[in-house]
Amino acid sequence: MLIGIDIGGTKCAVIKGEVENDEIKIVNKIKIDTKNISPEGALKLFKEKIIEISNGESIDAIGISCGGPLDSKNGIIMSPPNLLGWDNIKIVDYMKNAFGCACAIQNDANACALAEWKFGAAKGYNNVVFFTFGSGLGAGLILDGKLYSGTNDMAGEAGHIRLCDFGPVGYGKAGSFEGFCSGNGIAKLGALKATEALQNGKTVSYCTSFDDLDNITAKKIAEFANKGYEDAKEIYAISAEKLGYGLSIIIDILNPEIIVIGSVFARNYDLMHPIARKIIDKEALGHSSKVCKVVGAALGEEIGDWAALAVAKNAIDN
Repeated sequence: MLIGIDIGGTKCAVIKGEVENDEIKIVNKIKIDTKNISPEGALKLFKEKIIEISNGESIDAIGISCGGPLDSKNGIIMSPPNLLGWDNIKIVDYMKNAFGCACAIQNDANACALAEWKFGAAKGYNNVVFFTFGSGLGAGLILDGKLYSGTNDMAGEAGHIRLCDFGPVGYGKAGSFEGFCSGNGIAKLGALKATEALQNGKTVSYCTSFDDLDNITAKKIAEFANKGYEDAKEIYAISAEKLGYGLSIIIDILNPEIIVIGSVFARNYDLMHPIARKIIDKEALGHSSKVCKVVGAALGEEIGDWAALAVAKNAIDN
């Protein structure tokens, strides 16, 4: 039996998975609200819920998925911005002492990369890049059949790459990969175009007044784009073009077999993939681009559950 712990800013979950013929089945999940709980209190609560969900069965491994920064080698949570007060929390040692089994932790992008590699769209491949493409843009790398996290867990921070001198701010840098290719970045692009239109006495499909500017989201723009509104489709086209340029850099450097992209891209594959693929075929080295697929993530909204279990499975496999 495997146990996963998915740690978010205010909500967490403990997941139970069973292994059958090298396949994993999610059999139970307990959601936990940790918004007003101290790190120490959260650890005790995780322990209680693991005891409850395991129901006396032997635990093979515990996997933890959490936003960074982390020290995965030593199993320490190091002050993530969405977890105030979680400073140098030795969560892996705590779980090992509590349950006497293998335990590991990875940042959420690495954990999702493991999940798509072991259970999802990248199963069977040896060289994989996973991009989150949610509110931000992070990446997880599987190279030569192993998770690669870098010297100090900072590998895969592709969102920080600057693609243009000007553009939406993401990852603290204007014109960054994350600035153009994230839910927040697409919303900023949409707001910029809407403001320009409104100041010229016009409107756009997804925003008809200055009062509506704060309500612009990537989801709202996608709804209008999928209805055929050209101004909304243009926003996704800009993001998709920049995605193509960013992925071309990754393809030339890492020569992956498959790039798996989650969240916004996966939900809007038809809007984005043809444009991004056209840029890749033009920009990336031909020998590299022709062996690299670009696909949407397969695990959908449950990827956080699978990610935590994948970290547990990886702790056993390695």
